[in-house]
Amino acid sequence: MSDSNTIIIATKNKGKAKEFVQMFAPYGVEVKTLLDFPDAPDIEETGKTFAENAILKAEGISKTMNTIAIADDSGLAIDALNGRPGIYSARYAGEQKDDEANMDKVLAELIDVPGEDRSARFHCALAAAIPGKETVTVEGTCEGSILLERTGTNGFGYDPIFFVKEKGVAMAELSSEEKNQISHRANALKKLSGMIGQLIEGDAR
Repeated sequence: MSDSNTIIIATKNKGKAKEFVQMFAPYGVEVKTLLDFPDAPDIEETGKTFAENAILKAEGISKTMNTIAIADDSGLAIDALNGRPGIYSARYAGEQKDDEANMDKVLAELIDVPGEDRSARFHCALAAAIPGKETVTVEGTCEGSILLERTGTNGFGYDPIFFVKEKGVAMAELSSEEKNQISHRANALKKLSGMIGQLIEGDAR
């Protein structure tokens, strides 16, 4: 498979998939995810940083499917927890990737930490792998803090307990359009967006 108008996002996370489709809509390219390719291989995330994991996923899928592949690795870093859950954000409470259990664990670990010491940030590393070319990586963050309890019903992951400093509300209280303007993933994509034309043209060999 090689199509200069198609970009594969190397994720099976429906929440992330929806965000990427919305983000890439202005660029006139077809966005597909691993949800469209049930036989795609699972890439083991053995990296020690967000960037290393993003590169592993992007290059693995790009090589297998012979097309541009973009992968993200993202998570929540809490200062009072020495950067945890970090790269283990999705599985913080166990291998089953349970959002509610992950939030419960974070809130329990911070139960005695006062509001002024609950600073945190979402961090995203994006890697774009292009057949025959060097992989491009960019990173973005969104600053905030951890709330005392869940607020809002939008988004996914840790969004209900993450207070967005820039907006003054929980991430889960933002609409998808608002989130896609200020999120860690959006900030990383803004850095990548200037290269999207070059990436697509470069793949039209």
